[in-house]
Amino acid sequence: MVNFILRRLLAMILTIWVIATLTFILMHVIPGSPFNSHNGKQLNETVQKNMEMHYNLDKPLPIQYLIYMKSVATFDYGPSIKHPNDTVNSLISDGFPVSFELGMITLIVAILSGIILGIIAALKANHFIDYVAMTIAVLGISIPNFVLASLLIQEFAVNLGWLPPSMWTSWKSEVLPTIALATGPMAIIARLIRTSMIEVLTQDYIRTARSKGLSPILIVFKHALKNALLPVITLLGTLAAGILTGTFVIEKIFAIPGMGKYFVDSINTRDYPVIMGTTVFYSSILIVLLFIVDIAYGWLDPRIKLHKKEVI
Repeated sequence: MVNFILRRLLAMILTIWVIATLTFILMHVIPGSPFNSHNGKQLNETVQKNMEMHYNLDKPLPIQYLIYMKSVATFDYGPSIKHPNDTVNSLISDGFPVSFELGMITLIVAILSGIILGIIAALKANHFIDYVAMTIAVLGISIPNFVLASLLIQEFAVNLGWLPPSMWTSWKSEVLPTIALATGPMAIIARLIRTSMIEVLTQDYIRTARSKGLSPILIVFKHALKNALLPVITLLGTLAAGILTGTFVIEKIFAIPGMGKYFVDSINTRDYPVIMGTTVFYSSILIVLLFIVDIAYGWLDPRIKLHKKEVI
């Protein structure tokens, strides 16, 4: 187990290094400069040179890369170019809690609703309820979350006036963005659970449990669901990644004060420190999530052994 964790930690560090390096390269390949314009006005040459010197952008690329990697290693991403009075770390500390709250609420809603919908569809396989559940799942996968967000705002905020169309002030303002983000993952989970449950419910140990007179609820939730969850656990890291990064667009649509507004604006304004900081920060979180999923998968399936010859 210790060797497994050490190998995974090494792989995580290498992955973060690759992501950080690619981010640095792509930023400098894209045409343009963060100092081409400032507040709609063109900077004069002297001011632009001074600002480039302040942000170390006047140095050769190899030197910039070393400075950048040092900031990644020390988790100090320096000051923002667009927000000169704030550091990238302070922007992350301000915006990430909101994005994290939205992401976690979405993930919980997606998992619970997807599991329930998948169980119902499996227990009523090839019946009307199954068809309705899978139709909902197909629609959830087919409709992009930003399109669904616009439809939800139009119907429930503008036409009906039941929920606020934007901001992040109360539980009511969390409903629409959560639905917009959770629908797609919920549909994926529901389809996986349905397929796995149908297969698991035909196993011999389930027949044995039924022959002993155990209640259907106990059979489903104690004996069948644990094995049926394995495919979901496998994809949980990817789903979490999609939800956390998908909040950027949804946050922009619903004017949520999370990381989305900083990240999207930083791309438009070539705010290099914010782009690099948020990319590495989110990548680190998602890699850790994948590591946790590996551990959870081994716990759920005792047949998976972590031994010395395991390949990363």
